[in-house]
Amino acid sequence: MTGDAEEVTPSLLREWQLGATEGSKIARGRVIVIGGARPTPGAVRLAGEAALRVGAGRLTLAVAESAAAALAVVAPESGVISLPENDRGSVGGDLVDVLGEEVSSSDVVVIGPGLDDADLAARLVISLLPAISAEAFLLLDAFALGKLSTWHRHHALPERLVMTPNSTEAELLLERSLTDAESDGLELARRYQATVCCQGVITATDGRQWRVSAGHEGLATSGSGDVLAGAIAGLLKRSNDVFQACCWAAYAHAAAGDRLAATVGRTGFLAREIADTLPAVLLELGS
Repeated sequence: MTGDAEEVTPSLLREWQLGATEGSKIARGRVIVIGGARPTPGAVRLAGEAALRVGAGRLTLAVAESAAAALAVVAPESGVISLPENDRGSVGGDLVDVLGEEVSSSDVVVIGPGLDDADLAARLVISLLPAISAEAFLLLDAFALGKLSTWHRHHALPERLVMTPNSTEAELLLERSLTDAESDGLELARRYQATVCCQGVITATDGRQWRVSAGHEGLATSGSGDVLAGAIAGLLKRSNDVFQACCWAAYAHAAAGDRLAATVGRTGFLAREIADTLPAVLLELGS
């Protein structure tokens, strides 16, 4: 451990007060979440609902066409875009004709939740890069990170890039085994010029780091990472800086797990319950 990361605490977050939620839904941020292969559209729903729970104003979800109608019914707060899928139900490839207009008008573009083919995901990200506004954020998660180490030097990534890898994805990005969270985060942020949220450590592109020690093992549940990615996406428009949004989201995600431990148990709560708990955590923190 380098031991240089600053601890994220409620008092620190209150110094970084989030922007007000008054005003139009457009002012609070337009988020699009792209992913959702045929077997896993729920990942997109979890990320999208988390974005709304922390205050995003407008949400669009893009998933495999076989799952789009059902998702539109269970997520009536969002617009839903149908994506072409192959015989296995995977989505990806060059989809700029389908997604370009919506991506170009979004403040935050999330790619990855529920994707299941790393090659198709890489082609999807590359095809959409020119459509992302210079003022927008790109958040890459899950399979959208799987091939990034092989193509990122040949394509200009947005300046406002956020990555939320788990341990396996971090190893693929670093092309080596992990050592410790702080040094690994520094290398990821420098190599990809991204703000990185990984293993409870948030690393800014300039090397500053923060650690979230709240939370417990119950957060290691299916869909939890999708909720974290969505919470970050929903706070990016409300925050003064990208690293502050990541710290707010990571702490709120962990604190939601702590709340659920008291009412449900240290394990056994569901990712969607984490998302549902986020508004109360933010209220308690004064936002």
